[in-house]
Amino acid sequence: MTLQVAQAEWAQLSAEWESLLRRGAFPTVFQTPLWHSVWWQELGRQAELRLASVREGDALVGVAPLMLQGETLTFLGDTDLWDYHECIVEKGREEEFHAALFDWLVRQRWKVLDLRSLPQGSPTLGYLPALADAQGYAVEVTNEDVSPGVRLPSTWDEYLEALSNKDRHELRRKLRRLESQGVHRWYAVNGAASLEGALEDFFVLMRDSRQDKAVFLTPQRETFFRRMAQELARAGILKLFFMELEGRRVAAALCFDYCGTRFLYNSGYNPEYGALSVGLLLKAMCLKQAIEEGKGYFDFLRGNERYKYNLGAKDVGLHRLVVSR
Repeated sequence: MTLQVAQAEWAQLSAEWESLLRRGAFPTVFQTPLWHSVWWQELGRQAELRLASVREGDALVGVAPLMLQGETLTFLGDTDLWDYHECIVEKGREEEFHAALFDWLVRQRWKVLDLRSLPQGSPTLGYLPALADAQGYAVEVTNEDVSPGVRLPSTWDEYLEALSNKDRHELRRKLRRLESQGVHRWYAVNGAASLEGALEDFFVLMRDSRQDKAVFLTPQRETFFRRMAQELARAGILKLFFMELEGRRVAAALCFDYCGTRFLYNSGYNPEYGALSVGLLLKAMCLKQAIEEGKGYFDFLRGNERYKYNLGAKDVGLHRLVVSR
């Protein structure tokens, strides 16, 4: 049966899209219809939506969430708030999906197709470049960034043993030093009802921890964060972790749990407690809890910050595909 491609609306696709994503090879929170729709409502005003659905009869085979800005066609969003981009495709049907999608793309109005944040092993990277090249289009694939992560063992002790001798020694030393400082605890805030005050503390810690984070957190991005946090909390995906020392919140980590992976989206800490490594240790505790809950992977997401490798992360490449007519 021939695959049919058409533009669609959020309401038409949401439930099917979510189900398709969860069955796919690389499900992340950044490919959910929720993430896309909230971003579009809050930040998509300068673009035209090109939400392409690919069907076989009534069955959804795949979704390409695209937008047009001038003469450039891209995925929704950018690298500031999205760590991964990818089409959502039924596992095993990637080749025919991308062939049908490309036939549709050829008929659309654009001069440049600019697809960013494609993860290592991306089906889009596997199929679209050859299709575009055969059409006579110029194709460029470049390395964009890395997204380090850790494959999680079944126990914390196994995780520690997998670290290098130096990193294992340092982590244990820092944990002992924190324990010597007095009463401390770490915990997660769950549920939309209890989130609002916690978000205020999170934003303060995020801004205070680094100047570039303070600059990054514009009013528009903060509004997006608040709306997305509430929606993901209602969906049972968000976990906002805090570390308290002597009753004071000194570090925070915003995580998403989705399809067996814990994603560390953003974090912050009070620089007054930097010597105690409270930021790093809270991240380590988030990872420890992910192991205890049976998660298979801890994703530190975009960026090559040193602490990620100190906690055992390995790079996953992110790539950019540019096709020009």
